[in-house]
Amino acid sequence: MNFVETANSIFKQTIIDYHKTDNVDAPIHNPYKEGTIEYALYLKSYIDVIQWHLEDIIRDPAIDPVEALKIKRRIDVSNQDRTDMVERIDSYFWEQYHAVLPKPNAKINTESPAWAIDRLSILHLKIYHMNIEATRDNISEDQRTKCKEKLQVLLAQLEDMTVSISQLLEDYASGERIMKMYKQMKMYNDPSLNPVLYKK
Repeated sequence: MNFVETANSIFKQTIIDYHKTDNVDAPIHNPYKEGTIEYALYLKSYIDVIQWHLEDIIRDPAIDPVEALKIKRRIDVSNQDRTDMVERIDSYFWEQYHAVLPKPNAKINTESPAWAIDRLSILHLKIYHMNIEATRDNISEDQRTKCKEKLQVLLAQLEDMTVSISQLLEDYASGERIMKMYKQMKMYNDPSLNPVLYKK
């Protein structure tokens, strides 16, 4: 398997593993060796899965406001964890490709490869949950049809993303594109950069 096929397989596995308990507080049992890229991909996906469900929970109109604030803070932490994992995966790509001599007409991509992998992880979640919506019993035929149509679009997008990310990595390896890695420089979590925090 190439890298993207491996990522697709791990993302599917992670979603299935989470739904064995379907509990945002259940411990993560990462089956891969710590320090490997597979471990990082599994952990990245698990963070996405938990955050997906936290986003569902917080939208309950009857949720207690105090509990909602706790979940919102938890989502903020999760977003930072997600960014950290993306940068960790980008470090792997940097090690793979930064020494490749770029061709004279080499291009620069609009995003780093790990952010493309991030979107791939989220896409697997959309597919999993849209499939549930398309197959559950207590919906109208019209809603079922619409969900099935959306699912087909998502599946087509998965095929396209699998090919395009694979092509991107091939371009890095051949020098057709220049490997660059950017830090996200998130400011709202930093007490020295968020004016609401440093003005306290």
